[in-house]
Amino acid sequence: MSESRTVASLLLAAVAGLALFPFASDEFYLELFTHFMVLGIFAMSLDLLIGYTGLVSFGHAAFFGLAGYLLAIITPESEAMSLWVSLPVCLAGVALAALVIGWFSVRTSGIYFIMITLAFAQMTFYYFNENVALGGSDGMFIFTKPTVGIGGFEIIDLGDPTTVYYAVLASLVACYLLLSMVLRAPFGRVIKAIRVNEHRTRALGYDTRRYKLAAFVIAGTMAGFAGYLEAVSTGIVSPGHLSWHQSGLVLILVILGGMGTLYGPVLGAFALGLLHDQVQDVTVHWQLVQGIFVILVVLFLPHGIAGLVARLARRGAALAERAREPES
Repeated sequence: MSESRTVASLLLAAVAGLALFPFASDEFYLELFTHFMVLGIFAMSLDLLIGYTGLVSFGHAAFFGLAGYLLAIITPESEAMSLWVSLPVCLAGVALAALVIGWFSVRTSGIYFIMITLAFAQMTFYYFNENVALGGSDGMFIFTKPTVGIGGFEIIDLGDPTTVYYAVLASLVACYLLLSMVLRAPFGRVIKAIRVNEHRTRALGYDTRRYKLAAFVIAGTMAGFAGYLEAVSTGIVSPGHLSWHQSGLVLILVILGGMGTLYGPVLGAFALGLLHDQVQDVTVHWQLVQGIFVILVVLFLPHGIAGLVARLARRGAALAERAREPES
């Protein structure tokens, strides 16, 4: 069995474990793991920019929080809105914002790209934080969850935590498969080439700015999808979802899990989240423990947790090959 097949088998086992998790968990951990998976989708979207296109954005949370606010704004207090209406509206709004912000951002590079994305995110944060009509610093509640029905019949109850859990799990798998297909397509090969050497890619005749803008919009829209799921699962959205702290957190998840792997940032979300859950009950200095953990991973696992998984998969594949040698 090759290394890639071993990793794929481990990922399938992880998905199967997550699918069985609700049968052995209480509601608290069900909602906690739902949050981890939402962060996994969020981190995957940023990995498309950082790990594959070479664009380090420090304002990615703007799209995450914007989708939640759009859902809260368009949802009436007294009645539920159909998911078939609210989701396209929220994603379209986030995609438009990503297009506008990306149009300005991709005209810069390096530290200037980081600063301009941060500036746009902070403008978005202060707009919602100081807008009393939209809840100000307290945020907004989403009193009714979106309905999922066909022909007047409700097929999914998003008011049930278990149903939301499985919906988010399905979304996580779908986003991973979608990004995998995008990266295997010619578009994916071009953005990988941009990360390696943008000048050479441009010399080959590719409009690198247009490709970077497309990657930025895709990543922003997927971050918005994660924000939509977060708002649906928690029923609240606040300026904190748009803050630079949130952008910094998801950046840490990508680095911790392993850039350029897609599944690595998801592993980072679970690793850091579970550490937080366990340590905060032991000491009030849980942030110090988290920081030490991140430093140790960066120092001893330069390719992140995904690099460790790949190394173990490589050893497993080698052992399997050795075990088959005497039989041949």
